[in-house]
Parts: sequence; C-alpha cells; structure tokens
Amino acid sequence: MSNARPPIEERFPRPSVMGVLNVTPDSFSDGGVHLQPAAAIAAGRQMVEDGAAIVDVGGESTRPGSKGVSLDEEVRRVAPVLEGLRGVPVSIDTAKSEVARVALEHGAELVNDVTALRGDPLMADVVSEYGAYLCLMHMQGEPRTMQANPVYDDVASEVAAFLEERLGAAVAAGIAEDRVCLDLGIGFGKTVEHNLELIRRLDVLTSLGRPVVVGFSRKSSLGRLLGDPRATTGPLSASVAAAVAAYERVRGHNLLYDLQLEVSETALSDRLEDTVDYVAVAEVVQEISAGREFHLLEALAAAVADAIAERFAVERVRVRVRKREVGLPVAWTAATVERP
Repeated sequence: MSNARPPIEERFPRPSVMGVLNVTPDSFSDGGVHLQPAAAIAAGRQMVEDGAAIVDVGGESTRPGSKGVSLDEEVRRVAPVLEGLRGVPVSIDTAKSEVARVALEHGAELVNDVTALRGDPLMADVVSEYGAYLCLMHMQGEPRTMQANPVYDDVASEVAAFLEERLGAAVAAGIAEDRVCLDLGIGFGKTVEHNLELIRRLDVLTSLGRPVVVGFSRKSSLGRLLGDPRATTGPLSASVAAAVAAYERVRGHNLLYDLQLEVSETALSDRLEDTVDYVAVAEVVQEISAGREFHLLEALAAAVADAIAERFAVERVRVRVRKREVGLPVAWTAATVERP
C-alpha cells in the first residue's frame, strides 16, 4: 500500500496507451482469448513490451447486453493474472470494491470504474485507502440495456457535466483530484453519432482539467464507419490515439487530426506485436506539427501522411486535419490527404 504517488499526469505523460486485457469469455472483442491465466499473463507482458503504459485487467464483461458475475467468480478470474503480472504496471477494471482491493494488494495502481463510483458505496474508500489512481467513466444506463435507445440533447455537455459531478464526489470522498482521469465512455450508452460528436468536441471534456481516456479501438462504431452496418467490432486504429495526442500538443492552434490506417490482415489480429505502435504514430503527428510552421492545412496533412507512410508498415494512410473557424458559418474547415 502506498499513498506516495505522483500526479497522474506525471505518472502517465500524454499520450499514453492503455492495453486492455479481458479475462472473460464474453467481452466485446477478445472474449475468451485470454481466459486462461497463462495466455493472459503472456499477453499483458507483451502489451508493455510493445509500448503500453499500463495494462487494464478486467474479469467482468461490460459489453452491451452483458450480465454481471459474482464477486467470487470475478476474483477467481483476475487474481492469478494479477499475480503473474507483478512488476508490470496494471490497472483493474471493476465496479466491485473487494475486487479492487484484491488487485491493489497485487500491485495494481489504478482502479478503472465504469460506474464512476456509483456501483459500490465502498469503492471510494478503497481507492482512497490505497492512494490509488482512479478512472471515472460515463455510462448512460447499465450494460444490459445501455444501447437500447441512448438519447441526449447535447452529448458532450451532458457527459462533461456528469464527469464533473463524479469528480467532485470522488474528491469529497477523500481521493486526490490529481490522481483522477476521466473516460468519455465511448460505446457505453451512445450511438455512433454520439461517439463521433464526443471526439469532435474533446475540448469540452478537456476543459475539466483532468486527463481524458478515449477507448475507441475495436469498438463497433469504427467498423460501421468503414461500411459495415452490422459490425460488432472495428479494426485496430491509431486514429483516436493520434487525434488526442495531437490535440493536446497543438490545442493552442485548435487542430484535430483524424487518421485512418489500412494495415495487412496480420495486423488486425490480437497479436500486439503485429500491430502498428499507437504511441509512435502519435509521436510522429506531434513531431510534424511542432517541427515547422505550415500555412496550409493541405501541406500539414501531406507532411503527416508522408511521414506515417514512410515509417510504418501500412498499406494506405488517410490524414484529415481540421480547424475550427469561429467566423465561418460552418463548424470546421479541413484538408484531407491520402497516401498509398
């Protein structure tokens, strides 16, 4: 147990990648793949070797329509994996305070609570007791019904208001604000349009002053955007990781970068060693953005596309750079460049 932790911004400099390790038979993209402890431990260690800043271990699926599991079953799934990952930076994805306690005793440093401290009245006490980092996520409804008919008047403002309220609740419960990050809850009680609106208006969420977590990779919205209306998962994508990193780096210029990378079938597997390094892609975007002044969005987009095509094993890259122009009657101006 240690309360001597640096602020979360120092522990995880932006951009950072969180590897997701579902020790379940029914999670939305990799359910069953890592159900056996040995496979999960190997995958978790590989994630860190491939650049993940932390590995998020979860023993209960929160996919749309999923049902909960008992405390004993969740502990049975995650405990041996956490034991095998000692020495690896780990977070625990749980809404149960006792599962969080088990994980923290095994060396986890962050509790990822999809209920934002609403699911278990003792969760805040456990996080505070261990001085752990905390991720608060927005979810409309609960997993079994959250995708039935999600409705918002203004999704970005409503998500921000919810997260601000939950951040206040966490601080009131004794959790230091500088140990908290916020998750938009992509796909948790949101349509594809809601998800995209949240990404487009990230400034509303970052204005809360806390690091923002975006979990978009392998979500169905990406598959549907690429033309499959029945998609249940999307391709691995560096788009959001790069967009968030670039936004944080050049937000004074109010730019957002959308990247679509086409990779080989091998890179679409669950083998992280075969995939494109998200952090490296984000760093290239930062490098190009900060390297010299660009007068045209087209030139900036072309420079980013050329650098990614040259440095990574991608078959095609499409870069869109967007800038908000307050004085114009449209919300965004943009330039798009594609490189085979």
